Amino acid sequence: MLVVVQNLPVPLDRRVWLECQALRAHGYDVSVICPKGPGDPRRQVIEGVHVYKYRPPPAARGLLGYALEFVYCWVRTALLSRVVWRRQPFHALQACNPPDTYWLLARMWQRRGVRFVFDHHDLNPELFLSRFGPPTSLRERCELRALTWLEHQTFRAADRVISTNQSYRRIALSRGGCEPAMVKVVRSGPDTSAMRPLVPPQRPADDPYVLAYLGIMGPQDGVDTVLDVMEELVRVRGRRDVRAVLMGFGDCLEQLRADCTARGLDDVVTFTGRVDRAQIAEHLSAADIGLCPDAKSPLNDVSTMNKTMEYMAYALPSVCFDLTETRVSGGETACYAPAGDVTAFTDHVERLLDDEDLRVELGLQARQRVCDLLDWRQQAEVYVSVFRDLLGAAPRVPRPRSRTRASGATGTSGPVGWHDELGRAYVDLRAPGELEALVRHRGRRPTVVRLPQRAPEILASTPR
Repeated sequence: MLVVVQNLPVPLDRRVWLECQALRAHGYDVSVICPKGPGDPRRQVIEGVHVYKYRPPPAARGLLGYALEFVYCWVRTALLSRVVWRRQPFHALQACNPPDTYWLLARMWQRRGVRFVFDHHDLNPELFLSRFGPPTSLRERCELRALTWLEHQTFRAADRVISTNQSYRRIALSRGGCEPAMVKVVRSGPDTSAMRPLVPPQRPADDPYVLAYLGIMGPQDGVDTVLDVMEELVRVRGRRDVRAVLMGFGDCLEQLRADCTARGLDDVVTFTGRVDRAQIAEHLSAADIGLCPDAKSPLNDVSTMNKTMEYMAYALPSVCFDLTETRVSGGETACYAPAGDVTAFTDHVERLLDDEDLRVELGLQARQRVCDLLDWRQQAEVYVSVFRDLLGAAPRVPRPRSRTRASGATGTSGPVGWHDELGRAYVDLRAPGELEALVRHRGRRPTVVRLPQRAPEILASTPR
């Protein structure tokens, strides 16, 4: 099995990494081609997955820059696919978009009997419309037409299509012309056995509440809304009990940092940059509210936001703009503001800050919902079935159990099962009240109410 991804390195791309692990668990040999992250080696084997990485291109600027980036990545991927073939011939190629350019590589390998699976992560025509609006010039119309043509070619080349939600599946059937039997929905749910709250470090009872953002920081992601919210809370409403942690990277990161400084918010807003799984666990376990500032757009309205479910895995209530697929993920465990209404968004944040019981109720419901309905382990069976239908079942190979494997909703017994790979303690989800205590305090020491000391003569006369 060969998996191709251009958008993120692996295993940083959480969905792709979970897919690779699911295939390995069912006996398939798996190789991945992806760009290198900072400090990554060119070749490595991670938990049995062979990862081949190439140096990423410089940041693209303008139409010509993106075209050169796509060509560069395509050529590097095509060359590495031959390296993978020499190590172990593969029977299926899975390409994850963006971009929609690997259908041509799939056509080349299909001549050798390789089957092509399209893992549909993004809608590139909608991405164009979300970033630039409806085309108004001949050049823009040609660009949009080219993106739609590339998408159509990808659907045509695919033997199977994996959609991330029902909205994407409808597009595969209508615009892509796919037969219903060849398109399956595999949602990007978190593995709640690994993505679960840690016991946060103790901090003062009056430590500020923490608002968390986790995700890409591009023009369509609305991260500037977080700065609007913080400015409203701190500068206008005069709150001194809140700060924000923004985790991630993207085209707008440096611009956001400069904007934060210009607004005078550096003392209450922290940008972490790129974060790994251990850092995500640390920050989300200590946070109080998750933020989903994605504005309503042709892309965002029908896309599943991973951060929504990741917040839920750490028992965080969320504040979101009211988007179709965000409601499918969050259900009744999030607060929804009308699209584009930053004041209403801020009001929801302040309500959660001031209403501890509501914050606890929604946080506990969020953890329960993500475990019961959205967990990756349920999606993994559907995902693997796509390849089983195409290739037949691979021989199951027994795999050693990880000593640090953690539980999902119920837990594993023994002290090792209650710590992550860095030795940090998980919240004991089996113990009554432990998760509620975490959601209520997030490491802040509860305020102890001390009764006034009684005089000795009164104590002496008090019945025992």
